[in-house]
Amino acid sequence: MTLFVHIADERDAAAIRRSGLTLPCGRGMRDEGVFAMPVISDFQVTHQWVRELKRGGFNTAVGVYFRIPDDTSVLAGPYNEGKQVMTASEAAALLQRSRLLGFETLIPQSIEARAIHAIRRLPQTVGWRYFPGAHERGIFCGCASCQRGSFKSRKIRQAYEATFGPT
Repeated sequence: MTLFVHIADERDAAAIRRSGLTLPCGRGMRDEGVFAMPVISDFQVTHQWVRELKRGGFNTAVGVYFRIPDDTSVLAGPYNEGKQVMTASEAAALLQRSRLLGFETLIPQSIEARAIHAIRRLPQTVGWRYFPGAHERGIFCGCASCQRGSFKSRKIRQAYEATFGPT
């Protein structure tokens, strides 16, 4: 049995404990399933989605830990790229081997409440925002139009103008 973690809003924890993780209904998703990450020895890689998911509007993230059989088919791969069909144990081994930031796994079935191992509160500052490596790339454009209303926009525009000239 492979251990996975699903990041959820703390306000939904009681309902998840009672009913399990159900497939999303509607919302225009092209893929139907439960997003989760295989639990590996690296805490940062396992829980990398916490900060990005918190941007969606909840304050406190919890980890819903559950077990599924090793031979369960899942879709796994990097964010915004094609996913490959593999077994749950293969997805865990791939993540353990590559330690890829932006990795995601989609389990195409509901998770029953009896499969849930634990629901735990998580550190709220784990992971990345926007996409892996977004802050390493720097600012895309420092012109007044692109930086309008942004935090620290004046300093960003001044640094941009010092490098590339006035806009």
